[in-house]
Amino acid sequence: MTEPASAPAADRPAAPRVALVDVARGVALAAMFVFHFTWDLGHFGFITLQAGLDPGWRLFSRLIAGSFLVLVGIGLVLSTRDGLRPGPYLRRLVTIALAALAVTLATRWMDPETFVYFGILHCIAASSILALPALRAPPWWTAFIAALVMAAPAILRSPAYEGPWWWWTGLSARVPQTSDYEPLLPWFGCVLAGVALARLAVDRGWDRRLAAWRPSGPLTRLLERGGRHSLTVYLVHQPLFFGLLSLAVAAGVPRAIPPLPDEIPSVGGFVAACTRTCQETGVDRAFCLATCACVDQRLAGSDIGERALRNAMTAADQTRLKDAAIACRAGGAP
Repeated sequence: MTEPASAPAADRPAAPRVALVDVARGVALAAMFVFHFTWDLGHFGFITLQAGLDPGWRLFSRLIAGSFLVLVGIGLVLSTRDGLRPGPYLRRLVTIALAALAVTLATRWMDPETFVYFGILHCIAASSILALPALRAPPWWTAFIAALVMAAPAILRSPAYEGPWWWWTGLSARVPQTSDYEPLLPWFGCVLAGVALARLAVDRGWDRRLAAWRPSGPLTRLLERGGRHSLTVYLVHQPLFFGLLSLAVAAGVPRAIPPLPDEIPSVGGFVAACTRTCQETGVDRAFCLATCACVDQRLAGSDIGERALRNAMTAADQTRLKDAAIACRAGGAP
């Protein structure tokens, strides 16, 4: 542990900023841009790939979220290594909490079915409070707690946590419908891992040596600048992507997946039932609706939809339904 300084924290100059952490945060932002823009292209039908469904892309998104949260833990330690400054800490916490609330309200207005109620900003805000006791704890102890937090969902997950009031914990047996979901368990473990890593660096004086490095090339300077303003960049990038792609749609740019008709014909409520079943597997509602409507149109002229609702499908019906679903998920036109 570092020895306490003699002067009060409020009277001491701030420790030098570690630009390398800002660059790392900028790299995470760049990776996030790649994932979100790919997701958006699939959402608007410009590509057949659905990043939210593809296992490789889903893993990529988890690695991005984990890297951001590890950097949150590192930043907490570096910003308090010479003592906690209540003013800057509270300003940062309130800013993140208000940004999280803004995301919730905006997504609730845009899509009430999948609005964000505990996404990465909510996790960062809560973790910034919960991690305070770990900022001066031995790194090995914090790392141990981090491992327990990461393992908790696999051990404690239960139907008892199915209600909405428990979804923030991450212990629900069913993944709730939301477009961004980073519950405290296991994601708080990533923050604690960052705290442990940064405490180890500070205890050995590595932070002061790393602070002497400055980005020299245009790319690293750009990444550092983005990392310094990561919250603003995070809040702006998706509305920008959506706006640009909406303009492309309005301009008639050809799409790989044809748009759905304004009124979707449904056989006995097949589309609604299919969409509900699809959503229960954790798939995005918009993609479920598009896929089920596509299947319904492919099965037009048959009564397979009605038999599906009565659980009376034959083996041939099941084969045809499966083939239609595979074709629609791949982006094939009906």
